[in-house]
Amino acid sequence: MADVSLKQVRKSYGNVEVIKGVDIEIEDGEFVVFVGPSGCGKSTLLRMIAGLEDITSGTLEIGGRVVNDVQPKDRGIAMVFQTYAIFPHMSVRENVAFGLTIAGASKEEKDRKALEAARILQMEHLLDRRPSQLSGGQRQRVAIGRAIVRDPEVFLFDEPLSNLDAALRMDMRMEIGKLHKHLSATMVYVTHDQVEAMTLADKIVVLRDGIVQQIGAPMDLYHNPANLFVAGFIGSPAMNFMDVEVLDQSADGVTVKAPALDPVKLPGVGEAFTANSKAKLGIRPQYLSVAPDTHAGALHGKVALVERLGTETVVNVELTRGGRIVAALAEDRPLELGTDIALGFDPGQAHLFNETNT
Repeated sequence: MADVSLKQVRKSYGNVEVIKGVDIEIEDGEFVVFVGPSGCGKSTLLRMIAGLEDITSGTLEIGGRVVNDVQPKDRGIAMVFQTYAIFPHMSVRENVAFGLTIAGASKEEKDRKALEAARILQMEHLLDRRPSQLSGGQRQRVAIGRAIVRDPEVFLFDEPLSNLDAALRMDMRMEIGKLHKHLSATMVYVTHDQVEAMTLADKIVVLRDGIVQQIGAPMDLYHNPANLFVAGFIGSPAMNFMDVEVLDQSADGVTVKAPALDPVKLPGVGEAFTANSKAKLGIRPQYLSVAPDTHAGALHGKVALVERLGTETVVNVELTRGGRIVAALAEDRPLELGTDIALGFDPGQAHLFNETNT
């Protein structure tokens, strides 16, 4: 296996720059996920690593070797696409071994490696079937098997689960996670689904408009987002944001207030704020709870929408003094629309952002 290094990598199509000076270090054996909204450049970046897109400027290294001008077949990578890209007229065995066939491998080597890949992916019983006889999840296993037999230094996955239904996506997430542990392989994975990113990654790279917003372990990004964009993108339901006024900052915290919120002190704020400045208060829905009406710092409002999910109840609340907030309550609550509700939160779990830190 190998590490991957991107240094000031840029990509332009004519006068349009889509990747804007990206620096990423991927360690040998790491599972790294590129995540971000549609159009952020994550798939373009993956295709540049694969050699399917030219690099306009910057340096790409795989295993310590500069590969900017190296052909895809000589980069030591294998790529799994969103659309499976398997041949309908071939059996599973032939599809899995196709890369070896092109390379001129012997029948014995092809059979041995195809069987080993099938064993790893638990699909030995499928080897003689045609793709038309397979489910979506089984077809994706075939595509992954074709990557495994190449013994690549780096596996690349381009939104491989987006064509599957919810149950199959969860199953395949588990399979890909187990595959990474089994092979101890370097894997780079692209998705727009932050749940996939949080559950699979050793390290997440959050992208927006071709620029890296933050790199870190999933829980680092969840608990310590670098800016408003990362805070709002990582986590489901998305973080609530509220415009607040900073009253003062002292050694033990920052005191803020808002039309919907009485003055509250937030401990442990790392950034510097000045009195009378504007800021954004961020509260994750999971950190809100139903509070007594008299609770200090409670947010008062009326229930506008209820989503009962069994183990969790997601409540949209129209605040009495303006604004809207979403709470994810950790139990089933049969709340009625239009009823009064008060929500409290632990100030130590809230986030505060300068308005310029977007």
